Amino acid sequence: MRGSDRRSVARMSTTESIPSADTVRATVTAYMAALESGSSTTIAALYADDATLEDPVGSEPKVGREAITTFYSALDGTSQKTELLAVKISGANAAFHFRVTTPVGGTTYEVEPIDVMTFDGEGRITSMRAFWSPADMRQL
Repeated sequence: MRGSDRRSVARMSTTESIPSADTVRATVTAYMAALESGSSTTIAALYADDATLEDPVGSEPKVGREAITTFYSALDGTSQKTELLAVKISGANAAFHFRVTTPVGGTTYEVEPIDVMTFDGEGRITSMRAFWSPADMRQL
């Protein structure tokens, strides 16, 4: 194989592992809907088997789908409203700002995190870092 042929093959392989912007956007949209579903298994199904999650940034990272499912189990049976405010996609990466409104007991809370995700070629989340802190929570 000539040098230029090898470079073309390498470029194709790299390109094939990057999801399209539409695929990334669809996963972000599915993530918003999954958060509203109140089902840890629905949310975790969007992640790759060996994905990492750091929510909020600075907390102990969760590694693997089982740990991620356990993390989201706090949402099981709850009802959240989500609103995607902005999303920016670059290759296999997305950063998005959204609002989550959650009733807890007789009180409703709202927070607007910024999540940064990476994706595999099939659009599964390979890493997620959520930028927010408890000080960002507002009582409505």
